[in-house]
Amino acid sequence: MSSESETDGAKVAEPGASPALPLVAIVGRPNVGKSTLFNRLVGERRSIVGDEPGITRDRIYGETEWAGRRFSIVDTGGIVPDETAVIPANILKQAEFAITEALALVWVVDARAGMTPLDEELARLLRATGKTVLVAANKVDAVKLEAHAGEFHRFGFADVLPVSAEIGDGVAELLDAVVGLLPSKDERGAESDESEAARREVRLAIVGRPNVGKSSLLNRLLGEERVIVSPVAGTTRDAVDTVLQFEGHTFRLIDTAGIRRKGKTEEMAEKLSVMMARRSLERADVAVVVIDAADGVAALDANIAGYAVDAGCSIIVAVNKWDAVPDKDTHTVSEFERDLRLKMKFLEWAPVMTISALKGQRVDKLLPLALRANEARNRRVPTSQLNTFLERVMASGRAPTSVTPVKGGQSRLHVQYVTQSSVRPPTFIVFTAGGRPGLHFSFERFLQNRLREEFDFFATPLRLIERHRKDRRK
Repeated sequence: MSSESETDGAKVAEPGASPALPLVAIVGRPNVGKSTLFNRLVGERRSIVGDEPGITRDRIYGETEWAGRRFSIVDTGGIVPDETAVIPANILKQAEFAITEALALVWVVDARAGMTPLDEELARLLRATGKTVLVAANKVDAVKLEAHAGEFHRFGFADVLPVSAEIGDGVAELLDAVVGLLPSKDERGAESDESEAARREVRLAIVGRPNVGKSSLLNRLLGEERVIVSPVAGTTRDAVDTVLQFEGHTFRLIDTAGIRRKGKTEEMAEKLSVMMARRSLERADVAVVVIDAADGVAALDANIAGYAVDAGCSIIVAVNKWDAVPDKDTHTVSEFERDLRLKMKFLEWAPVMTISALKGQRVDKLLPLALRANEARNRRVPTSQLNTFLERVMASGRAPTSVTPVKGGQSRLHVQYVTQSSVRPPTFIVFTAGGRPGLHFSFERFLQNRLREEFDFFATPLRLIERHRKDRRK
């Protein structure tokens, strides 16, 4: 199977990992500790972990380094062969994709439970792949349990390694075995500069309420069934990274679990999904906030967009399921956007795109918009240009007073100059003097709008920090 596929001018690289790195897949039946082992190997909590079987559903990718060698790892959902229910069947399908892509497989079994009929069925499935299989006998937390790990030799795989993913015992030996299977650098060429590649990536998070079509949108962008899609709200629980090549640019697409209010989230996994979705926004450059056109703009949509703003993401609003809106006419789009702007006044600068992930309508416009937004969030304006701009704006007569109301009237505040302190998102320091500190919100909004117009800070939040200088003559 090729590691890349063509789709509408875009190339899907090995999902979630650098195409230059070999891939190892973690597989096994439900609730044997695959996600705990994955998190241990990548060194962070990427996969959700809990006692409830079937928590991991999609393929979750990460990278790790051991003995000077770097490789990618994919965590898969618990495999139940021949399962006909919608979600388990899709888990099996996603696991099969990962197995096909992988150089080698780490099969996680439960040493405490011992061999089960499902393990025997999985052994036959894994042997049929022709891939090298390392058996990780997990939950070996005591010396007496190591003997239990030995019984898995009966499946005929050469390496059975006792491990405890929870406390880390045996993980070093497992990593040694994995590295021993990797091709040499000469065989696959020099390893690319991963840090440089990461700097060039555009990290794009897809966020929204449950069941608004986030996974369908990701699949449409990729042109493959990368993420499980079903009509069951809350199907996606993990944040799933996929690397996509588009017109010479690299995107890291992050599909996140639907965000719900914590008070209405009953299951532990759903609560963790909320936290992981917000964490995904914190590592994203651009967020596509997906809204259901049929439902209209909900209060939770505004909350989710607020999380993206707080994280400093550039934002594109994608109104999905536009094909399902009945009785559309030439005014429908403008009326919907007017209602959206009214309910999300803080997003007056974010572009709004009506799309249909199901039918592909206008989905092809999202990545070019994200590129433009990412360029804007990395734009740095020299101080000399900023102050020439500020002088012109202040002399135009359009600027509102830059004062904050105080008891006893208003205190005149003088804006001296502006400098840009950082990017991602663009942050400006406004130096003021005279009166009491505190730029009026109307002046802040005015200055942000003029900055966007002048320097094309498209789809990007701008932050203003006031530095007040007291009048020393008093």
